[in-house]
Amino acid sequence: METFAGLKEFSGNLYYQAQKQKIRIDLSDGMIDMPIIDLIKGYNKLPYCFTLQSCYGHFIYNGKKNIHNLEPLPVEGAIDKIEYRIAYIAFCIENSTLGKKLFDSLKEITSIDPENIQFCCAEWFWKRQVNSYVLQVEPDRFKHEDTAILDYKEALHIEKIRKQFFARLYELVENISKS
Repeated sequence: METFAGLKEFSGNLYYQAQKQKIRIDLSDGMIDMPIIDLIKGYNKLPYCFTLQSCYGHFIYNGKKNIHNLEPLPVEGAIDKIEYRIAYIAFCIENSTLGKKLFDSLKEITSIDPENIQFCCAEWFWKRQVNSYVLQVEPDRFKHEDTAILDYKEALHIEKIRKQFFARLYELVENISKS
């Protein structure tokens, strides 16, 4: 899955509400990585946004071969290479004033670490769902891939960025929900 493409302009979408309803009906907790279930539910409660797909991001290495590994990296590493499966959330955002405000807030999340967080479009999402945007945590040199091979030190950095990324997303949806 290639996720990264440049940002596209919002388009009109007469079917937005019906598409949102279908996604909400078809989505179950078992389809979402456990650490972000409440986050996804929070965004899906917004009337001008719904999620299309997500991944918490997984580190796979010697002794941790489960592709859905959620365990933190060991504090001290004797690990040479680590496969990182990107953390991301794909959103469909309504072409409305509140949708565009959310878009701007999501775009700002890249400021945590612009070299490792991208806000983009993905052609294959856009073909299925206009106004779809992706926030992803991935070293910039791998932004066109859904996996990357990292050395231990870089993997620790990405793990730290991933934690900040999801904390900021939780904070954003909580603040929106309160207003």
